[in-house]
Amino acid sequence: MVIKAPEFDSFGNNLAVKKLLTSVETSGLLSSVAKSGLLSKAQKAGISLAKLEPLLELASKNPDVLVLVEASGPELLPILPKVVEVAPSALPLLAQAVTISPGQLQTLAVASLAAAAAAVVLIPDDSTALIALQTLLVGTLGVAAPVALAVGSVVLGRLTK
Repeated sequence: MVIKAPEFDSFGNNLAVKKLLTSVETSGLLSSVAKSGLLSKAQKAGISLAKLEPLLELASKNPDVLVLVEASGPELLPILPKVVEVAPSALPLLAQAVTISPGQLQTLAVASLAAAAAAVVLIPDDSTALIALQTLLVGTLGVAAPVALAVGSVVLGRLTK
């Protein structure tokens, strides 16, 4: 994949970033965040900007993380407008997710693993399609979902302490 060098305006602004910020403004994303009550719910759950500082400090002390973020920037920039487009409809879901406890996320991770195991046991190995279905379910329910839920539990647990 060839990544195009960023283009700048006469003031030195990255045009892709400028377009993204204009998109955020015209979509009313920040107003949607305010209307969703996401920040109030996060605060009630014990999450504040002050609690994010240790994560930012950790990132600043690990140059590898910053190098990865910087390296992925050009590749992520084209995706961000789509995120801005989808974000307003995802805000109510995110506002609800903030109210979930870390323990509930851990329980969901275990349940997901159990569902993956059940899929392997209950779905017969009679055809290629059924084996593909087993593989898909193990990949999503047995690997991706439990990892995401466990990481979310740890991060949420640290943010709400």
